[in-house]
Amino acid sequence: MPAFPTANDGANLYLDQRRRILLRWWLLLAAAIAVSSAPTLLGLALPLPPLLAVLGALGGFNAWLQWRSGASASVGPAELFGQLCVDLAALAVLLYLSGGAANPLISLLLIPVAVAALSLPGRLTAAVTLLAVLAYSLLTWLYLPLSIADVERAARLHLAGMWLTFVVSATMIAWFVARMTASIRERDRHLAAAREQALRDERVVALGALAAGAAHELGTPLATIAVLVGELEHEPTLDADARADLALMREQLALCKGIISGMAERSGAARAEQIQVQDAAAWLRGVVARWQAMRPRSSAVIDVAGAGALPRLAPDPALEQALANLLNNAADADGGEIRVALDWDRGQLAIDIRDRGPGYSADVLRRGGREPLPASRGGAGIGLLLAFSAIERRGGCIELDNPPDGGAWARIRLPRADQQETAGS
Repeated sequence: MPAFPTANDGANLYLDQRRRILLRWWLLLAAAIAVSSAPTLLGLALPLPPLLAVLGALGGFNAWLQWRSGASASVGPAELFGQLCVDLAALAVLLYLSGGAANPLISLLLIPVAVAALSLPGRLTAAVTLLAVLAYSLLTWLYLPLSIADVERAARLHLAGMWLTFVVSATMIAWFVARMTASIRERDRHLAAAREQALRDERVVALGALAAGAAHELGTPLATIAVLVGELEHEPTLDADARADLALMREQLALCKGIISGMAERSGAARAEQIQVQDAAAWLRGVVARWQAMRPRSSAVIDVAGAGALPRLAPDPALEQALANLLNNAADADGGEIRVALDWDRGQLAIDIRDRGPGYSADVLRRGGREPLPASRGGAGIGLLLAFSAIERRGGCIELDNPPDGGAWARIRLPRADQQETAGS
């Protein structure tokens, strides 16, 4: 009673245990009905007690497998080989009791071989094939013959049995191959996604190394600029506007020094125990306030639109930097005031960023932020790549779109920390 694979891992396929057990139950039921009804409907004198005993033993084996598997949905090659050997042995005994190689159902021995060929390593496949050939060879001279006095009726029964064997074999093999094809396609899709993620991670790591080097190199020129600003502030001929500009420059220098001093922490993922769960709205307001301190000529309005209790979030520096990158893209689009909206449902929260600029290019929407774009794209390149990477590491996602009424729209979806805590408790 063969089984059908639905997923694979490397060179070996791992079979859906529940589907295989269910299939064996159906085949056992069909075999039990056929054996029980054959003496009445076909007039065949079958040895019912030993046939039903074999079917009962195989049913007990299947019940044990179902109990043993529990919630497990897959088995390895060694266990599958053992199950195929049991199926072959049971089928060989059934054929021995019902005419041997003269039984047209003898071709069902090929199905375990087909399962092994597509599911097991070469040596185990060869072993299953040899067992099937050995069983067929033994059944050509070692069997209990069926007693049918009418030769013409025996020929008709044999042809009907061959037709039935063909129907069963064709149906099972077609289903088997269809499941295998779907499994291979699913595996290829997961492998392609994993390769794409690995390439993105490599780019992010390379950018992190460049950022660390840039932070080291920027310390000296920033210190020089700070000294020059301090000297200029002592010039008696400066007017009020110039002094205000110098004060703004000093403030921006302080922000740059703070960013550089904390870059070592921001370049890596913070440890889980160091991340404090915060109110999502308060965290968002703090991030936008710090961003506006760096972009004093840009403005953003926050709208908390969700209903019910405010969600909680476990933010880290990478998440804050991702949001800042999206805000920078919106500000660079020169779309006027930026709208930032916080919304949530039972499982996740969403942060929408909307500007009134020209919108994302078709190339940006096609790549989805998963590849860096040329710098001439106006801020829709490295920043988006880093934002996507940071959000996806947190189990979230970013959606980009150009709304019909103009501008650009970006939505960050993140899991709620308070719901994760509730589920964990």
